[in-house]
Amino acid sequence: MSIAIVYGSSGGNTEGVAKLIQKKLGKEADLIDIGKASADKINSYDKLILGTSTWYEGELQDDWESFDKDLLELKGKTVALFGLGDQEGYGGEFCNGVGTLYELSLKKGANIVGDKNSTDGYSFEESKAVVDGKFVGLIVDEDNQSDLTSSRVEKWVESIKSAF
Repeated sequence: MSIAIVYGSSGGNTEGVAKLIQKKLGKEADLIDIGKASADKINSYDKLILGTSTWYEGELQDDWESFDKDLLELKGKTVALFGLGDQEGYGGEFCNGVGTLYELSLKKGANIVGDKNSTDGYSFEESKAVVDGKFVGLIVDEDNQSDLTSSRVEKWVESIKSAF
């Protein structure tokens, strides 16, 4: 089974978290920058960890925005999601990008794992990344809670490891 961690990163934080996930996963997983990837390349993997930061008024990171997501084939694939956001500066659309990837993954028939994460310890107004009171993936706030990133990543990776 092949594993890819696909991310979009403008400032480097999402790439850094992707590398940390790769390290904590302890399995061979390719890192793929969505801005330099083709749908064919991504579609060749059986298991995907998809990550994005949230920009502007709750949009996906620019490289994800411009990527033709209609070409992604996710049906039956194992997918986990992670995202970065700023809960203090953008509390009204905190990590909406992850919510957008979640909706896309559901629509495309993915088997989503790692999607029942507590919102405890976060302070925000609203987020598309919350479904039924839980985050739909790993949520990281490097702007305000960078000291919690490593432990959050480690806990989340442990929860998805058996699926990967």
